[in-house]
Amino acid sequence: MRNLLSFFVLCLITSTVIFAKVPRAEKKALLDLYESTNGEHWVKKWNLRAPVSDWYGVTVENDHVVEINLFRNNLMGSLPSSIGNFKHLTKLNLAFNNLTGELPDGIVLLSNLKVLKLEMNKIKGELPESIGALESLEELTAFNNFISGNIPEGIGNISNLKLLNLSSNALSGEIPSSLGDLAHLESLGLFENALQGFIPREMGNLVKMKELVLANNQLSGAIPEEFGQLASLQVFQIQNNQFNSFENLRMMDSRQFLVFDYDDGNIKTDFKDINFSNSRMADTKFEDDVDN
Repeated sequence: MRNLLSFFVLCLITSTVIFAKVPRAEKKALLDLYESTNGEHWVKKWNLRAPVSDWYGVTVENDHVVEINLFRNNLMGSLPSSIGNFKHLTKLNLAFNNLTGELPDGIVLLSNLKVLKLEMNKIKGELPESIGALESLEELTAFNNFISGNIPEGIGNISNLKLLNLSSNALSGEIPSSLGDLAHLESLGLFENALQGFIPREMGNLVKMKELVLANNQLSGAIPEEFGQLASLQVFQIQNNQFNSFENLRMMDSRQFLVFDYDDGNIKTDFKDINFSNSRMADTKFEDDVDN
């Protein structure tokens, strides 16, 4: 009898180990995400009776959810506040869906997150003021949404950020000078918003920048002299703004450009010392990233 009891206890323990693949808080957050984004109508649905590690787009390592990739999966609705429960999450790709509502405050609790892709949705509201808490983030793409308000000053605290694309939203106000603190930034897209004021001269510190797209805003003043330091820049688009001087473009070596788009309207500027023969002059939009 004692041996039989021991056998049942062992079976119970084994069953717990097999099926308790992630902590309860993480599984609850997954279920909340499924429910709040109309999981029954996803293209690839989750079998909620199967282990979490078998759910489409969910990667589990060491009994924690480390990646959620639901790219182009017909998610509809808003993100749940419990999304902050994924303490070990490194990648969250919810791009090309029909997400609505505002970003939950809990999203800034994802301190291990390296990639956050939210582009091509219908997300509204403002970026969280505490977005700088995402200190591990390397890639943030949220273009083609309805995000409004100012770009938070705290975004300059995301010291590892390499790619930031907030194009085609409804962002307003000035570009925060704290962007100049993003020493590893290689690509910045702020195309087609309602940004105003001068370009911060601190952005001249972004010496690793390869792509800078500020076109179709209401930016004014002059191109900062400090932009002459951007020796890695290859794509530079500033057309359709309200600049009153392009004189400091002389400080830049045009031979580095693959794409260089600007317009001077009625401003007469002599570029006779600048050779544009190696650059492509075209009215091109910052290209959508459709990788999943």
